[in-house]
Amino acid sequence: MSIPFFTSILMSVILALVAMAFYTLMERKFLGYFHLRKGPNKVGLMGIPQPFADAIKLFVKEQASPTPSNQLPFLLAPTMGLILAIMMWIIYPHSHQSFYLQFSVLYFLCVSSMNVYTTFMAGWSSNSKYALLGALRGVAQTISYEVSMSLILLSALVIQMTMDFTKMYIFSWTILMFMPLATIWFITNLAETNRTPFDFAEGESELVSGFNVEYSSGLFALIFMAEYMNILVMSLFTSLIFLSTLPLMSDIVLIAQTVALAALFVWIRATYPRMRYDHLMNLTWKSFLPFSLAMLIMCPSLILLL
Repeated sequence: MSIPFFTSILMSVILALVAMAFYTLMERKFLGYFHLRKGPNKVGLMGIPQPFADAIKLFVKEQASPTPSNQLPFLLAPTMGLILAIMMWIIYPHSHQSFYLQFSVLYFLCVSSMNVYTTFMAGWSSNSKYALLGALRGVAQTISYEVSMSLILLSALVIQMTMDFTKMYIFSWTILMFMPLATIWFITNLAETNRTPFDFAEGESELVSGFNVEYSSGLFALIFMAEYMNILVMSLFTSLIFLSTLPLMSDIVLIAQTVALAALFVWIRATYPRMRYDHLMNLTWKSFLPFSLAMLIMCPSLILLL
């Protein structure tokens, strides 16, 4: 492996962390204006250094952990969550990448499927009944929508006939087929990243903050960072799979689409209340799963007809 490979990976990770930091600032600013108030505006110029102030505060605080907790898994779960989020950025297809993976979609599926273990490990290792209940709800939620999410992704791959993110683009005659798929994919992404209205794994009122109730300071910051990095990377892959009009679009267009989708996450958080848990299960198992199966069956025949 050459030096440019490590340089490219390191640059992608550093820029992803910086993007995540300023995305948290964007969310707080947007939510402030959505609620007819100002967001962070006291730190530095217009509150721009606020993410770095938050990071310094969290990592400098004393790390407290419950006495009966399982120490090694307790420390490992947030670290594993952040590492998995960073691993997703390795396959970010930009115009100057030095690392190429032919089956990048398979890599994406393998890495994203590991996120459920971090949630369960964090709740179980805390040795708290509230954290364990939150983790169990998070795992059940993950299983319910990841089945339909994988089927939707398979339908998109059947239409595009590639498993390489750098070669994905939409044909003009498939746009109408992609619209319902893209809509359901985006809704499942909200659940994948534990965002409103599907943030049951972190339901404050019912579960006392869910699986991360025992985490504080630096370990909580790692969970927080992993969640926001996942939002950005899912927005990136959504724009690659469902909004690419040319193979390997220009970097500016791809970034603009990713930012627009990430802003939509914030807009939905400011608009919708949290769903009821049984309503989510009905939505995923009785609506999304039959639809995604039907689309997966129809896609090959439609391609042959057209």
